[in-house]
Amino acid sequence: MIHEGPRFFGRRRGKSLRVAGRTLVETLLPKLAIAEPQPGASLDPATLFAIPPKAVWLEVGFGGGEHLAWQAGAHPDVGLIGGEVFLNGIASLLGHIDRQGIENVRIFAEDVRRLFPALPEACLQRVFVLFPDPWPKKRHAERRFIGPDNLDQLSRLMADGAELRIATDDATYKSWAVSQMAQRPDFEDVTLDPSAKTEDWPTTRYEAKARSQGRQPIFLRYLRRPRSPVTMPFARV
Repeated sequence: MIHEGPRFFGRRRGKSLRVAGRTLVETLLPKLAIAEPQPGASLDPATLFAIPPKAVWLEVGFGGGEHLAWQAGAHPDVGLIGGEVFLNGIASLLGHIDRQGIENVRIFAEDVRRLFPALPEACLQRVFVLFPDPWPKKRHAERRFIGPDNLDQLSRLMADGAELRIATDDATYKSWAVSQMAQRPDFEDVTLDPSAKTEDWPTTRYEAKARSQGRQPIFLRYLRRPRSPVTMPFARV
C-alpha cells in the first residue's frame, strides 16, 4: 500500500515499451527493486547488495540510466541506488544493466523522497542530481528538487566529506541552484569550472541534446562539510 508522502508532479509513462523493455520490467526489475518503506521503518542501504559495498551512492532521477550504468561499471565496489518514476527510463536502465552484466545497482521505482526517511544519517558518500526537471515558471519553483527541504534531507543522509553533483542546462535552474547552494553552510562549493566536468562524469543524452540545441550545461560540485562535534557535558564529581 502506498502511504502519503511528497506529491509528485512529473510524468510516469511515455511511449509504450517495446517487448524487450517490458520483459526486463517484468523479470529483472523485481530482482533489483527497493520496496517502498513503511512509515517509521528503517533501511540500511548497504544491506541491499549481495556483496557489502565500500560506499553507497545515490542518483536522483536517473533519466535513461546511462550515467548510473557507467558509474556502476567504473566502480564495481560501490553500491548505487537509482531513484526514478518514469517507466521508460527505468526500462532503459534495465537494458544497460542486462547488457553489461551490472550487479551493483538497485532501483527505487518511485519518488526517491519517499525513501529518504527510512535511510540512516550519513549513509551516502555521493549524490547525483543531473538535469532535473527545471520547472521554469516562478509559481512552480517549489517543485524544483534543489531546495531547502530536499537539501535538508541530503545534508542528513550524506556523510562528512560526501560529494553532491548537480548539472543543468536550464538558465533559470542554473541561477536557482547556485543561489540555493550558496545559502547552505553545511555544503562547501568545490566547483573549479562550472563549464567543465571531472573525468568520471560521462555525457548523458540530456547533456548531448542541450549542446546540440545550443545550451551550455553547468556542472557543480559540493562537499558535505563536517558535522559540528557534540559538546559533552562535564561529569559531576
